[in-house]
Parts: sequence; C-alpha cells; structure tokens
Amino acid sequence: MKHSSSTSSPKRVEVKTRLHPRNKNRDRYDLQALIGVVPDLANHVKPNKYGDDSVDFAEPRAVKLLNQALMYHYYGVKQWEFPDENLCPPIPGRADYIHYMADLLMESNFGTFPEGEKITCLDIGVGANCIYPILGTIEYGWQFIGSDIDPQSIESAQRIVAANPMLQDKVDCRLQVTSKDVFYGIITKEDKVDLSICNPPFHASAADAAKGSKRKVNNLSSKKIKNPRLNFAGVSNELICEGGESKFIQNMVRESKKFASNCYWFSTLVSKQSNVKGVQKALEEHGASQVKIIPIGTGNKSSRIVAWSFLSKTEQKEWRQTRWIPAKPIDTEK
Repeated sequence: MKHSSSTSSPKRVEVKTRLHPRNKNRDRYDLQALIGVVPDLANHVKPNKYGDDSVDFAEPRAVKLLNQALMYHYYGVKQWEFPDENLCPPIPGRADYIHYMADLLMESNFGTFPEGEKITCLDIGVGANCIYPILGTIEYGWQFIGSDIDPQSIESAQRIVAANPMLQDKVDCRLQVTSKDVFYGIITKEDKVDLSICNPPFHASAADAAKGSKRKVNNLSSKKIKNPRLNFAGVSNELICEGGESKFIQNMVRESKKFASNCYWFSTLVSKQSNVKGVQKALEEHGASQVKIIPIGTGNKSSRIVAWSFLSKTEQKEWRQTRWIPAKPIDTEK
C-alpha cells in the first residue's frame, strides 16, 4: 500500500522501534491485512507527506478502527467493541507493559517463566476496553482481576469477555465502589496476586486534559485545530483525577503496604519523569523491599514502569514454591 516518493518529497526518517522484542507490532503496520479484517479502516487511510499510505491519527474514529483491526489481525479478538466516548488505547504500548511485567516475573523466578494459569494479575482501572486482561490472557495465559470505579466500564469489559471464547473464565471484573480506594474493596484477604498493573489518570483537571489533547492532535495534524477531539477518546475518570498522576500513585503506594502479603509485584506506569523521585521516596518511606524502574517507549515517547514488592527473600522463596513451581522456560521467539 505504499506510493513511491518523488524527489521533491521530504526526506524520510525511519523511526527505529523501541518496542519489546516480543511485541507483535514491532514492524510497520500491514495496512492491507488490517483493512482485510476491518474494511471500514480503508476510509481513513490516505498518503502522508512521504507518499506512504497512513491512518489519520488525528481522527478518533480512525484510531479506534485501526486498533480494532490490530486486535483482530494480531490477537484473534474479533469482538472488541466499547462506547466511543471511552478511551481507545494504543495497543502496541499496552502490550509492552504486559511483556515487561512477564520479564519481571521470569527474573523473579531465576530465569524460568511461571505457568501462565498459575499467574493472577490485577488490572487497576480495567476500563471499558479491557485491554490489559485481553493481552495478558492471550500472550501469557494469565488469570485477571479487573477493577474500575465506573459501573458502565465494568459492564463493557464483561461484554467483551463474554463475546470472546479465549477470555471466558479468565477475567473477573470487580466494581470499586469507593473511588478514593485502589486495593481496598478489591483484593480480599484470601486473594493472592502475582502482579498488579495500572495506567493511572494522567491529568489533574479537565483544563489540563484539554490542553494536552490540543497539543497532541496538532502534532499529528497538518492543520492547527482550535478545539480538537481526543484522538484516543476517554471519559473524565479515565484521564483525570484530583492531584493528577502523582497523587494517584502516592495513594496507591500507601494502600499497597496494607496488602504487602497479598501481592508479589505491585506496579504502575509513570508517564511524567518528574514524578519518579516522589514515587521512589514514598516507596522508601513505606518500606518496599525491592523497587524496579523499567524504561519503556514507543516512537518518540518515553515512559517507565515502577514496580515494587514488600516481600522478604524468605517470603519470595515461599511464594515461588507454593505458586510458581513447576515452571517452564519462556518462548523468547514468540
């Protein structure tokens, strides 16, 4: 689907992927194949300034159709429908989080990968799109608990699970009835969670969200757009919380201490580099026994995962022996 570039075209700069080696989307998108599974995507493809066919990333509908096509073509998920006002996640970046957490589990188990069905992952803020449980289940066979403060998001996630046979009996969606809580009301005394993941709300206010959206869309579009739509959509509780990312993660760290023996690895994405020191300080104050900062990035955007555990070496050994053995080598060629 490429057009040849003329000599007057801008000089093309190849962006080297920084995606995880096991990420299915390391190569450039095969638009022919993607249109084959979601034909409507063809209406949103046009030549870019280099003369190559490209999706209009400034258009929310185009972004959603592209990601639905990626889910179908690369992951076999045929039914991935959720309300247009909800966040449509960029799949390659979400998959990276899952792959790096899989690496962390393998590292914690002396280089062998625990059996998928033995692993339970808690997704804090599962969202209407249920993206992390889908990817973790398909790629690694994990079991999931998905929590959210929005009843409609929980219902949407449950519909997606019910519509796709490979997800059934793998994902337990739980409503968080107290919006200020993270782990309280979700993890029971009996629950053992091998890892928890979170993509926290980024903005502290609606004004911040609008400003960020305008900057992003104008970067993607050749025209300056005064009041752009969010190109990845997203309702307020998916994007905004009081105090923004920093306060949300600080609260998560404080609560995680109360569930120290229920979870091996807690983790969160930290989008702002300036928030990392505050997170590290909070973890030190609450007595985390291990802290890992894992850099991730797609294209020109950099982010990082902060993961932590409160378990002692003796408790870690007991966890491995009771939950992860027997283990198997991970297929690094997957």
